[in-house]
Amino acid sequence: MRWVGGAIVAGAVLALLAGVSVGADRSVASPLQSGQSRTAFRFDGPMIQGGTVLGTAPALTSRVTLDGRDVPVAPDGRFLIAFDRDAPASADLVATRVDGSSLRQTLTIQPRAWRIERLNTLPRFAQPSAEFQRRRPAELAQINAARSKSHDVHGWRQDFMWPVTGRISGLFGSQRIYKGEPGAYHSGVDVARPTGTPIIAPADGVVVLAAQQPFTLEGKLLMLDHGMSLNSAFLHLSRIDVKVGDVVRRGQRIGAIGTTGRSTGPHLHWGMKWGSARIDPLLIAGSMPVTAD
Repeated sequence: MRWVGGAIVAGAVLALLAGVSVGADRSVASPLQSGQSRTAFRFDGPMIQGGTVLGTAPALTSRVTLDGRDVPVAPDGRFLIAFDRDAPASADLVATRVDGSSLRQTLTIQPRAWRIERLNTLPRFAQPSAEFQRRRPAELAQINAARSKSHDVHGWRQDFMWPVTGRISGLFGSQRIYKGEPGAYHSGVDVARPTGTPIIAPADGVVVLAAQQPFTLEGKLLMLDHGMSLNSAFLHLSRIDVKVGDVVRRGQRIGAIGTTGRSTGPHLHWGMKWGSARIDPLLIAGSMPVTAD
């Protein structure tokens, strides 16, 4: 594995995901079109910590749950599930059918190795300022309210694009250990590009938050709902080109890179969640395309 300026170059990133298919086609035929079994779950792609997978429920399914939590299911039986960075080795998926019968399947979730940096001389926390403590509760309330919104949009079915191409300067799941005490892990992927570099929507979505006034940590924050509880967050922007309620299309310009909020330099932080599970955008968008600049 080769490191450049503290970042993994694009080709080496894939070494972290050996044996895992990323960026697979997420737009597939319905059960009746594909001729798949009517009595079993069907999945596209591997199940791995920080990853998502598309599935199809058995015919005549009225409800799907993952470890007891309801999973939204489209009329054609398609659904999306995802696994947190620290997901356990297995999960129970249950389909309840209209006749009251149920089908249970235990899913095996592949573990991943995370980049861990040990800082044995530094404390975990700096003392937060009074201004931060005053503003942060309202900011978190806005973020949580945005994530609770659900729209009839189908970006979750699409092949996701990178919002911007460039050098990956921060990996999902990396973590620092301060004097033996773990800090919060990095919850997204960072791409380093100059301030003002445009970013695009990685998939169709609805704008659920567009913070023109910078938040204390995230700066100018933009969030998209891709449907089925899947959402994207774009942090530290210098400009936001859309407003709450806008329907955006895959590839549409939505803002520009900046260094607002708590940021050490211009970059895009792209974070994704499915429900409460934080997931790795790299597993959805695939390897970073090679760029000329």
